[in-house]
Amino acid sequence: MNLDAIDIRILSAIQEDASLSNAELARRIGLSASPCLARVRALEDSGIITRRVALLDPVMLGANVSVFIQVTLEKQIEALLEVFEAAMSRFPEVMECYLMTGDSDYLLRVVVRDTVALQHFIVDRLSKTRGVANIRSSFALKQVKYKTALPLEDLATPRFG
Repeated sequence: MNLDAIDIRILSAIQEDASLSNAELARRIGLSASPCLARVRALEDSGIITRRVALLDPVMLGANVSVFIQVTLEKQIEALLEVFEAAMSRFPEVMECYLMTGDSDYLLRVVVRDTVALQHFIVDRLSKTRGVANIRSSFALKQVKYKTALPLEDLATPRFG
């Protein structure tokens, strides 16, 4: 899908506040309601907008510990990768999971209430996942930057050269 300036404005507004009504979104980007809704639906149908969510404050909800965990598997074979990825998708503490290059096979971002909950997660769940050979954890001391909005101007601009 080729995005024009109006699409970029729609996406920017929705990234900042997904709760905007169609009428308010249309007003902000300078369209009438009907064409605005048609564009939003086209962006949804194309898969560019995958869903709309509310962002919650983890600390306000008691999730005080954010940990990055590097996981190395016994072997990088498709069956073990699939087992590991399926297990991570079932663990609610795992906020993000990436297949990596380099020293470890996966990088997880895990959010838990405290170190006791982290121990429970690592000992009782993660280490018992088939194929896990090594686990290394690093605690985040402070969240310096956290964004969910993509840099649309950079991504939507064609690159030449």
